[in-house]
Amino acid sequence: MINDESNFKGELNTCIGKKGKLIKFIFWLLMPIFLWFIILFFLVGIPYLENRPFIFEKTLSAIQESENNSKFEKELQAGIARIQKKMDRLTPGGTYLIVNTSDNTFSLYRNKALVREGLCSTGSYIKLEADDNKNWVFQTPKGVFSIQGKITSPVWRKPDWAFVEEGLPIPGANSSSRFEYGVLGDYALSLGKGYLIHGTLYKRFLGQPVTHGCIRMNDDDLKTVYQSLPIGAKVFIY
Repeated sequence: MINDESNFKGELNTCIGKKGKLIKFIFWLLMPIFLWFIILFFLVGIPYLENRPFIFEKTLSAIQESENNSKFEKELQAGIARIQKKMDRLTPGGTYLIVNTSDNTFSLYRNKALVREGLCSTGSYIKLEADDNKNWVFQTPKGVFSIQGKITSPVWRKPDWAFVEEGLPIPGANSSSRFEYGVLGDYALSLGKGYLIHGTLYKRFLGQPVTHGCIRMNDDDLKTVYQSLPIGAKVFIY
C-alpha cells in the first residue's frame, strides 16, 4: 500500500514537471510572436488606422470636439463673469429708474433691488408737419439721464406743436392759452430739454406708445417714483 502511494506521488511529480516544462516551452515559443505582433502594429497598424477616416479621424475629431466644447464653456463662463462685473460697476448703488420703451414698462430699483414696476406710456413716433416746413417726431429719447428737477402740481406750458396738432394758430410765447392746469397729474420729474415723467388723464392708454415724448404713469406709480428718486438720480431709457 505504501509502495503504491509512493509510486503515485512520483508519477504526479513527473507529470507536473513535464507540464511545467511544456508551459515554459510554449511561453518562449509565443514570446517572439507577440513581440513581432507589437512591432507590426506600430509599423503597419497605426499608419493603416490613420488612413481610415471612419476610425482614426472620427476618434480624433471626437476628442478635439470635446476639448473645443470644454474650452468654449470656459470662455463663455469667463465672458459672463466679465459682463456681470461690468454691469455691477455701471449699476448705481442708490435709487434709479429703468424705462423700457418697447414694452412701455418701468422698473424702480433701490440698491439694485426691485421696488416697484408697472405700465407707462412713451413716445408714439408720429411725425407732425407744419405749414412752415417745421416738423416734430414724437419719440422718447433713449440713453442715461438724471432727474434735474421735481415739481408738485405741475402746469403744462403748451409748445408750438400742441397748437399745430389741434389746427390752431400758434400764440405768443407768454399767451395765457399756452398754460394748461391739471393735465400732468400731481407730480412731474424733469429729465431736461422739456422731457418729463408725469401723470395722465388718459390712464386707459398706459402700456401704449401714445405720448409726445414724455413718460406718463398712473397716480400711485408716479407718487412712488416721485418720492423715491432724488434730484440727480439716474434714469435709464431704452
